[in-house]
Amino acid sequence: MNVSMQDAFNLGWKLAAVLQGRSPAELLKTYNSERQAIARELIEFDKEWAAMLSAPLKSETNPDGVDPADVQAYFTKSGRYTAGTATYYTQSLLTGRSTSQDLARGFPIGYRFHSAPALRVADAKPVQLGHAALADGRWRLYVFADAQNPQEDGSKVAALCDFLVHSPQSPIVRFTPKGGDIDSVIDVRAVVQQSHRDVRLQGMPGLLLPRKGRYGLIDYEKLFSADTEAGENIFEMREIDRASGCIVIVRPDQYVAHVLALDAFDELSDFFAGFMLDQA
Repeated sequence: MNVSMQDAFNLGWKLAAVLQGRSPAELLKTYNSERQAIARELIEFDKEWAAMLSAPLKSETNPDGVDPADVQAYFTKSGRYTAGTATYYTQSLLTGRSTSQDLARGFPIGYRFHSAPALRVADAKPVQLGHAALADGRWRLYVFADAQNPQEDGSKVAALCDFLVHSPQSPIVRFTPKGGDIDSVIDVRAVVQQSHRDVRLQGMPGLLLPRKGRYGLIDYEKLFSADTEAGENIFEMREIDRASGCIVIVRPDQYVAHVLALDAFDELSDFFAGFMLDQA
């Protein structure tokens, strides 16, 4: 059941993107190329699992039977697979190369985004970063800041946000429908290394404090900090390069699509241009 739900999720967000004119119809071909291999793995798993459960148990009179301990061990070993979270997508239109994987070893490209705790800067509330995003068809850019305070001059995070808001090559500028909220297609969230007490919201890039909706209210849920006091520092838990920082691109179905350097503007633009249509 869990694998079939992922089938529906995989196809659903792609259908929506095509029907809403955000991606070409060729995007739908990736459903077959990605999920057919998973279906084959599921059939092989079910055959082996069914054989183990239907075989007679090992006993003194039947020494060739299945040992219950082996059944338990196999079930435990396959736990992530049966839960539908062990899927791996190989390099493709929607999955980038692993050339920058060292920047975030804990977010392997092609695997499901592995959530971790962080503090929301606006109210210091502990949240699971992966749970802050809804299943709403949007792409996510998780910007993990380098060691420099993003509010200082020369900040790579500030430069990235400036590119995303103003450059004609920005995927946000190119692929957001006219009149839509700035994060209606690509939702940008940032995690800084400093304590939330040392971060001034007023000094952060406007992209992380966007005005949205009919009344132009500020969205304060874009900026997070590492939990430096509870012993659950997301930078350490997910092996993120603290000197360089990185961008983790996450698909609408919550799989890691790419890991890029904070200043890899061309690579970021080219990746989204491979499957999205300009909305200008």
